[in-house]
Amino acid sequence: MREYAAVFDAGTTAIKGALVDGGGRIVASASGDLDLIVDDGVREQAPEQWWRVMCEVAHTMLYDAALDDHDFNTPRIAGIIFSGQMQDVIALDTDLHPVRNAILYSDGRAAAQADALADAYSGGRGRFLATVGNRLEGCLPLPKLMWMRDHEPDAFAWTSHVLISSKDYLIARLAGVTVGDVAACSTAGAMGIRTGRWSGELCAAAGIEASLLPQLHRPQDIVGQVTAAAAEATGFAAGTAVYAGIGDAGATTFASGVTRPGQYNINLGTSGWIATVSSEPFVNKPGAANLAFGVTDGFVNAVPFLNAGDVHRWATGLFADGDYERAHDLIEAAAPGANGVLCLPYLVGERFPVMNPTVRGAYVGLSPATSAGDMLRAALEGVAFSIRQGMASFDEPPTSISLIGGGARETAWCQIMADTLHHPVEVFANADILPAVALASLVFDRPDLVATVAETTYQPDPAAARAYDALYPRFVALYPAVAPLG
Repeated sequence: MREYAAVFDAGTTAIKGALVDGGGRIVASASGDLDLIVDDGVREQAPEQWWRVMCEVAHTMLYDAALDDHDFNTPRIAGIIFSGQMQDVIALDTDLHPVRNAILYSDGRAAAQADALADAYSGGRGRFLATVGNRLEGCLPLPKLMWMRDHEPDAFAWTSHVLISSKDYLIARLAGVTVGDVAACSTAGAMGIRTGRWSGELCAAAGIEASLLPQLHRPQDIVGQVTAAAAEATGFAAGTAVYAGIGDAGATTFASGVTRPGQYNINLGTSGWIATVSSEPFVNKPGAANLAFGVTDGFVNAVPFLNAGDVHRWATGLFADGDYERAHDLIEAAAPGANGVLCLPYLVGERFPVMNPTVRGAYVGLSPATSAGDMLRAALEGVAFSIRQGMASFDEPPTSISLIGGGARETAWCQIMADTLHHPVEVFANADILPAVALASLVFDRPDLVATVAETTYQPDPAAARAYDALYPRFVALYPAVAPLG
């Protein structure tokens, strides 16, 4: 009799669900779209919609599972586990009903409160960074709670519980508990990242009662069971174990196989990040975000860079009329080094390896022999050079490097990354299902489960690597030359 794990991701645009069996196979999946409330800097969502959509997704998923396995029944689900957006303010009353919309991670309305907290907290912003592992900004939940107290006193007076991740509201509805995992709650601005506990001193400086905040857990902890009311709403069996789960950045890091120092994951999304795990938070790198991992010892360190898949999309639109297949052929036809053309890929400024929001990109080395393929290839090589420059600032040399994100679908770019970084690069063939399988591994207590997802390894080509080594010093010199020009 097969056992299953029900896995949900509560993102900003959708609730996604998957039913994973003990062998790592996804037997059913579904998703439902979410609305985003945007108004002059406001970024909010309605928690009730998260719950309603999750219930719809669960029913669809369970119906499809019964089609896949005629012996399927809900008591065979060993547990329910979530990932979800982090850094939210989800204010609930004593009955766990929202008192207002959730204020999302991308909402930076509380800049004035962040400044007030810096003044009230002994040691100011420097000590805050050392304690929390993240910089004090108006997008953090603790300053946003201060904003709510200052600007919405009636709603704040009704608040008895505050959650930090969208997944934790769904857990509250499923199991009637108010909990959070240490990874997601690292983004609250109120947790000591090394202690894994709420800081009474920080909460006192903010004028916020620490008792409002959720009970902290590791992602693999069972935090409750599906209640009878939730069973009726979702279709899950009452009494099914509910796990704490993990915030989305921690989930992605865990899914990519990064669990110890020296392992790196590079996300080539529209923007991207380099994520690793270390024994200490990164407090000396521009824009770095740090999470207590919880799955294992150590800290997730995610360093963002702004230019990744957007550069690929821009160059494809300009030089291949938006045709990605044609762009691939042009890139493959161009030699490594792009005929001497270099691209500084900072289309929208950059946060890492340099922090400059106003710098813009540039090409150098153009000649009458330059082709569209050279321009395309140089754009992707420029991102790879930028990542190499960023990787050089990490303390641990790489023992493994993996790629995820839409950019990892461009096989030529994967090879460029391996050649530029002088290291094999692993690309998961089924990256879309990887987080679900990784979370299921916590339910089944099977650390090897992610290995069931096939991957492709790109080995460095020595000749291409030599070509990139010759160009790399010129790339490093580009930013200092271009930055003064604006």
